[in-house]
Amino acid sequence: MLSKILIKNYILINELELDLSDGLNIITGETGAGKSILINAIDIAFGAKAGKEVIKTGADKAVIELTIINKKQDINSLFEEYGIDNLGEEIILSKEITPTSSRSRVNGCLVNQEFLKNFREMFLDIHSQHQTYSFLQPKYHITLLDSYTKNTCGDLLNNYRINFSDYKNLQQKLEELKNSANKTEDQIEFLKFQVNEIEEAQLNDINEDEKLNNELGVLENVEKLKELTGTSYWSISGDDSSIIEGLLQIKANLSKASGLDNSLEGTEGELIGAIDTLKTISSTLRDYSSSLENDEERINTIQERLFLLDKLKRKYGGTLESVINEGTHLREELNGIEFSTQNIEELEKEIELKKQSLEKQAEKISEERKNYAKVLSSLIVEKLEKLELPKVRFEINFEKCELGINGIDKVEFLISTNISEDLKPLAKVASGGEISRVMLAIKTIFAQSDNIDTVVFDEIDTGISGKTSQSVADEVKELSKYMQIIMITHQAIIASKSDRHIYVKKTQDSSTSVNISILNGDEKLRAIAELAGGEVNSESIKFAQMLVG
Repeated sequence: MLSKILIKNYILINELELDLSDGLNIITGETGAGKSILINAIDIAFGAKAGKEVIKTGADKAVIELTIINKKQDINSLFEEYGIDNLGEEIILSKEITPTSSRSRVNGCLVNQEFLKNFREMFLDIHSQHQTYSFLQPKYHITLLDSYTKNTCGDLLNNYRINFSDYKNLQQKLEELKNSANKTEDQIEFLKFQVNEIEEAQLNDINEDEKLNNELGVLENVEKLKELTGTSYWSISGDDSSIIEGLLQIKANLSKASGLDNSLEGTEGELIGAIDTLKTISSTLRDYSSSLENDEERINTIQERLFLLDKLKRKYGGTLESVINEGTHLREELNGIEFSTQNIEELEKEIELKKQSLEKQAEKISEERKNYAKVLSSLIVEKLEKLELPKVRFEINFEKCELGINGIDKVEFLISTNISEDLKPLAKVASGGEISRVMLAIKTIFAQSDNIDTVVFDEIDTGISGKTSQSVADEVKELSKYMQIIMITHQAIIASKSDRHIYVKKTQDSSTSVNISILNGDEKLRAIAELAGGEVNSESIKFAQMLVG
């Protein structure tokens, strides 16, 4: 569960430290006060995208830090995989957002989006209006059903999807082979020519052209290099007037001087080192100059080789590396054509066997789905009856389809909320209030089966009132016995059930800011009275007292 939220410089919040309780945490406030800011901050901390626009004007960064108390989930393997220290029940999740980047940390260790996805699935489920729209789309229904069956069917489905991916790769390979087999004789001959042209060049070094150009530059300037290096050698040590002879005379003088003043010994040693270095340089220059020879034959060989390399580079990509890579690709393509007929037959047999295996797997998954669909439908009906839909019927419809990533099932949720109406697609039947109750029913069932720690409801009570509000309030309160609930509501009856009442207020003085506080006693009564009657007076206070009990 979330025990504490710390927020700094986030949208309209300067700084906030808020303690949450287990059970039911209710968030209320006037329309436009910023109630969803708190929910969005939690969402971002758990990995939702956040741009620089969430940083409060004038600040250099925004910080969101959540303290999580873990008493249900086994996090050891996840933390070990990412090298995170397990410090016990308390986990610190933080998000820092700057104008150029954002960073997430768990217990001080940097984590990536993949970690946050896995971590979120253990600890948090946020139901928003956007998610309600997704729930109405038939394409999402199979995902919901599979989520409910994952403890039993999860491995079956994962294994199927791995095999299906292999199956699609084989189909793509077959298509490529067939395309190659359809090439004309002229195309094949041209392909052979290209392969031979590259292979005959015997390219082994992607830097060969650079090395050859350097060697050519030396060979074309032998006389000049001989003159420069020979003259330099002679100047250093060639005769009695050379640099080294002059330095030896200076050394002799320093040797005498250091005999008179030993402080000069260091200078004498440095001079000896310099003379030794010059001797080495002199020897190197002498050997280099002697090694230089005019080699017209080698020059011609290099020029011919460079001409060939330049031609290949112009034809196959601009660099020797690209020529070598293109040669490998062309050789593979040619091999594929030469053996395509045999490969196509073998591959078609392999694909057919893989398809038969996938169909058996898909049938097994479909059978398991249908069994769980009956259980899930019964549970949803049971929940909806408690939520003031006594004549409701709910079924999960199956249609067989072509093999796909989800198997052979097309799944759609059907509902009838009136006894005289036939079952119809969820999106075409349910009113706003009915949709809210269906979503609440699904969420409560899934949250309990997933063993989620914290469930957030962002205005799940849309479109309901009266007795239905009481039923929703009772259902949410019952659910809060098993997990932490954080809920934005406009319903006084629901707010009265809170274990902690959080009030959001927007103030506009010299600047706009959002203030969030925890209400107790009379403050909580006044907030519930305001929800119930629109204003606080003796009658609305009395009604609020009756609700709180």
